Amino acid sequence: MKVRIMQPGGKSYFFVTLVAACTAIAGLLFGYDVAVINGALVYLRADFHLGPVTTEFLTAILFVGCAFGSIVAGWASDRFGRRAALFCAGLVFCVAAFTASSSTQIAQLMTARFLAGMAIGATLLVAPLYISEIAPAHKRGMLVTLNQLLIVIGTLAGFIVSYELAKFAPGSWRLMFFLGGTPAIALCLAMLWIPESPRWLLQKGKLEQATAVLRKVSAEADVQATIDEITMAIREESGTYRELLSKALRKPLVLAVMLAIIQQVTGVNTVLYYGSIIFAEHTGASASEAFGMNVVVGAVNLLFTVFGLLLIDKLGRRPLLLLATGGMAVSLVAFAVLLNTMAGHSTLLLLPVLGYVACFAFGLGTGVWVCMAELFPNRIRGRALSISNMALWISVTVLTATFLSLTKMFSAAGVFMGYAVICVLSFIYIYLKLPETKNRTLEEIEASWSNGKA
Repeated sequence: MKVRIMQPGGKSYFFVTLVAACTAIAGLLFGYDVAVINGALVYLRADFHLGPVTTEFLTAILFVGCAFGSIVAGWASDRFGRRAALFCAGLVFCVAAFTASSSTQIAQLMTARFLAGMAIGATLLVAPLYISEIAPAHKRGMLVTLNQLLIVIGTLAGFIVSYELAKFAPGSWRLMFFLGGTPAIALCLAMLWIPESPRWLLQKGKLEQATAVLRKVSAEADVQATIDEITMAIREESGTYRELLSKALRKPLVLAVMLAIIQQVTGVNTVLYYGSIIFAEHTGASASEAFGMNVVVGAVNLLFTVFGLLLIDKLGRRPLLLLATGGMAVSLVAFAVLLNTMAGHSTLLLLPVLGYVACFAFGLGTGVWVCMAELFPNRIRGRALSISNMALWISVTVLTATFLSLTKMFSAAGVFMGYAVICVLSFIYIYLKLPETKNRTLEEIEASWSNGKA
């Protein structure tokens, strides 16, 4: 089947890019939240008298909520549409942000963090799903990666906000959480004007609406052929969870789940969530220096996410993921060695951390979301992504709920060396199992699983 290419620079290309960018605002919720809890933990541990286990639980409960949110969102996005699911998630995050900022008891804060997790789990499932369905094949990777780009922009913004607010009273953590409602409001407003996914509309039998959307996002000559292609794919799909266990879809399901797990168990969220604690307790940095080091981490994360966004549709998914896992392994080994030999040299110890974050940003951070959004046929995609995202959130829950305890048992150097081993194993798995999906339509990818040519 020939891939239809939308001419860049045209009105339709500008429109679909604008729609994708507005949808990617969903990424700001997660990115800002990552940075805020990183900085707020320093003060929350003092205000609420938190020990290591309670600190881990406060961090990890967000991801428990993410797992529930991804399950609900997978069903809701298939039932009510991608826009409705994203709008509701934005409202829930607003409630969570305002509740967290006014918390006076740890139970209230835990509840707010769980609600925030539900909203984040929903948005991180539905946003890349929606973008993948509305984007042309040759630009799908870059446009889906906009969601990850907004995540890291939100992370950098959150680090800067935390750094600046930390100069004031310790109670400034309340304002840190309160400001998290801003991107959620922006997401809700964006959902009022973007069109619904044409694939979802055709799945629901709304041909006229789907045709109108396709005329906005693709060349007029391609509209009818695209409708025929999507309609044929939908007709051949059962759309049930049992379908995911069929011979044609077992391989992509296992692959998506493994990619989700790999993205988390390679350890990057230990740096993003516990960065202030790591830098302050294991590198000899002061609290102020630790916040500043977080800002540098956020800047590198943003820079190399842009790098990955520009390369993913040129080099492909496989090369970036392989280069990323290999580079992360080398960086982690270097960090572990320096922790044992150069403790107290905070600037020197920051360098391998930056290399580690850079490799994650242009590879696993961008590529995994793209791959998971591309691997499944339309009608089952929401349910399939809910399963893979649930695996992702379970993995990051285990990671964040055990990190501080593991460092006490095995030392920080030992724990990061363990993550390096996982990176090596991940490199081997990706090399053996991941097919290249660059420049292939979603229908072509679906057909490749059926005929065994993936």
